[in-house]
Amino acid sequence: MPNFDEIMKMAQNAQAELMKAQAELDQIEVEGVSGGGLVKIRASAKGRIISVDIDESLLQPSEKQMVEDLVAAAMGDARAKADAAAQQEMSKMTSGLPLPPGFKMPF
Repeated sequence: MPNFDEIMKMAQNAQAELMKAQAELDQIEVEGVSGGGLVKIRASAKGRIISVDIDESLLQPSEKQMVEDLVAAAMGDARAKADAAAQQEMSKMTSGLPLPPGFKMPF
């Protein structure tokens, strides 16, 4: 059975790995898409929006509501993909850590 010093060392190692993983999440990029590719949002796995691309065919005053809806949908798609990428990356980083079953690392 590990002693207190060993447990503290394991906790410090886990914290260092978590901080490393958090930094790496901002380097992973995902793309959210809506309207069959008319609107594209690039984001980091940490949720930072990198770019927005709107097809020129939507840039008409009569399409304002549709553009707003498509941007919101693409942002939602990017957020879902960012969350999935973050979860996958965190799983890789914590797979070797001695964590209790069902323990979720905070993002």
